[in-house]
Amino acid sequence: MKSESPQDPSPKVITRRSILRGIGLSLAAVPVAKLLVACGGDDTSGGDTRLDAGTDAGADSGVVDPGFWATGGTAAMTAAATYPDPFASGIGTVCNLTCEATLGPCYATTVDRKDISEGHDGLPVRLSFLIVNEACTPIPGATVDIWHAAPEGLYSGEDASDFCTSGDATARAARWFRGVQTTDASGRVDFDTCFPGWYSSRTIHIHFTVRVNGQEFVTSQLFFDDTTSDDIVTNQPLYNTRGARDTTNQNDTVVSGDAVGDYLFATQRMADGAMLASKTLVIRSSLNNASCAMPGGSGGGGGPGGPPPGGDGGMGPPPGWDGGMGPPPGFDGGMP
Repeated sequence: MKSESPQDPSPKVITRRSILRGIGLSLAAVPVAKLLVACGGDDTSGGDTRLDAGTDAGADSGVVDPGFWATGGTAAMTAAATYPDPFASGIGTVCNLTCEATLGPCYATTVDRKDISEGHDGLPVRLSFLIVNEACTPIPGATVDIWHAAPEGLYSGEDASDFCTSGDATARAARWFRGVQTTDASGRVDFDTCFPGWYSSRTIHIHFTVRVNGQEFVTSQLFFDDTTSDDIVTNQPLYNTRGARDTTNQNDTVVSGDAVGDYLFATQRMADGAMLASKTLVIRSSLNNASCAMPGGSGGGGGPGGPPPGGDGGMGPPPGWDGGMGPPPGFDGGMP
């Protein structure tokens, strides 16, 4: 998979302890408005299997009415131990390859951990992935590396470009919403996080890379049903302070509206108000097998105007090209 930035896409892993000192003082300095945030299954076809808002999908913890999303970040996941297995019904006998999408310019050093929130507020989300090959055989020992924007629409990391963090000191000092985990014997891996925020020209999405024995097998992106995203952006604390998003699954610059259904998380609301979002990812049995490309969106995989004239010629985009990311909040339109 070609990177759209000059960064090395190989996993750069740091430990949780090594980042705590760097983010502690900065988090303490976050403006009150940013701290008062509210952050919040799987399928075999990529379709949305959301439960009705009033349906209890998890154990009855008695903590909240299951008709309401929780706030408070991953600390609010009081019933996490009893969340259902989204893959319990099996994955069927047809496993269509998960196709490639742009890496994006916001990949940065990752952290080996399950909870990737670093205590950030928001609607809590358990992300569950099942990694299989084209024969539907689970892949143990694969690494799943994910990253996404915070509820306020910023990425984290001092090694991410200012295009991604908007130069925000707190975002640069943090490592929130980045992490890597290794699949168990059944090919499954889980992350605890918060529902991502939106930013201009992109629908709400999560990036991922799957590696086996350190080799990249697929880099792509996943999305949420527009009805779910609109509900959260319109009604949930923190998310609803930013106004309506300008891009949906139907006019995104990376994925086409006709193809997005294959890249949707299946989602369920748990009894504690958290979201359980799941997806089966199908990777090639061998790197010698052909990969496929996610059908591009309105910008052809580029920014609002698409890629530079003539496309990338198979060589990858030039340094600084945003790959359809669109500017994060506060980005002034200058060079990263």
